[in-house]
Amino acid sequence: MESILFLGTCEEDGSLGKPARETLGVASQLAAQLRASFAVGLIGTSVQEAANQAADSGATRFLGVCGSDFSHSRYATDAAAAEALCRAANATLILAPGTSRLMRCLPGVAHRLNGRADTHVTAVAANEGAITAQRWYYRQRMEARFTRSHRPWFILIDPGAAPVWSGTSRKVEVENIEVVLPDSARKTEVTGFREPEAGLNTIRPDADLLFVVGAGWTKKQPDGKVHAAEAEQLILEFLKHTRCSLGSSKSLVDLGSEGQPVLSFLSHLNQIGQTGSTPRHPKGLATCCHGEEPHTIGWRFISERRAINLDPQCGWARGKADVLYVADAFAVLKRVNELLKGT
Repeated sequence: MESILFLGTCEEDGSLGKPARETLGVASQLAAQLRASFAVGLIGTSVQEAANQAADSGATRFLGVCGSDFSHSRYATDAAAAEALCRAANATLILAPGTSRLMRCLPGVAHRLNGRADTHVTAVAANEGAITAQRWYYRQRMEARFTRSHRPWFILIDPGAAPVWSGTSRKVEVENIEVVLPDSARKTEVTGFREPEAGLNTIRPDADLLFVVGAGWTKKQPDGKVHAAEAEQLILEFLKHTRCSLGSSKSLVDLGSEGQPVLSFLSHLNQIGQTGSTPRHPKGLATCCHGEEPHTIGWRFISERRAINLDPQCGWARGKADVLYVADAFAVLKRVNELLKGT
């Protein structure tokens, strides 16, 4: 019989973050389908608040590794904590959110426990007792469903791939799992965080809106001139007002290497599409993008897709967007910024 462990890390305030709650929902549903034993394992400075949040998940055990040594991401301490939780739960299936912190350490933990690990999983289901995982391959063009007989099996769920779990918070009893760390595990120290200024941080995975800019922003406008500087100003002002995440088509990112005008704040990290990232924001707005297949591959998991383009026959108009605004993106964004400034 399967024994399922949800493994997560706590936020700075001791709560469960959005990716963790998404995976908790997947683990809870899978445990109910299999009628398997279900435990929650948590890592952080303090885990009581996060355990209370998971009280209604159906878990029968709540395990925690806590203390100042486990407050920040560090391979040695995270791997030791995760290994201890897996052993204490005697888990055969370990479901964890695919955050950078856990993606870094759990494959190593799987090796320590003679297990197997799969990352970037988008769904897990049980069918007649068989457990199948689902993920995308070949630049998001191929969907695969697979299973493993080897145990323990570590499954890391991509953030945004599942609905956010919610339940009534109530106090639960947490079993504290002691982890004795050697001095070598504390060699790496977290001294602080550095991040871009508010106006320069363009990648926000948790934003409700993904705003994608295409190569049309740097092309000649009706007056026969390129207005890249004006485009930068309009886009950055929109980002400042909305706190959305910024994406870019591959063609716009590549323009810089071709000696053409570009938006200075864009990099390949902003790229959305066939060879870029696959975001999972609730809403997406594409501007000056062609909307053909290579680009929309990256929009597969966007729930509501809208686009602004002067060409009424562009790819977005052919079933790639829920709503297409046939308009000048410069004029539209200028007016939207004026409205946002007044709110």
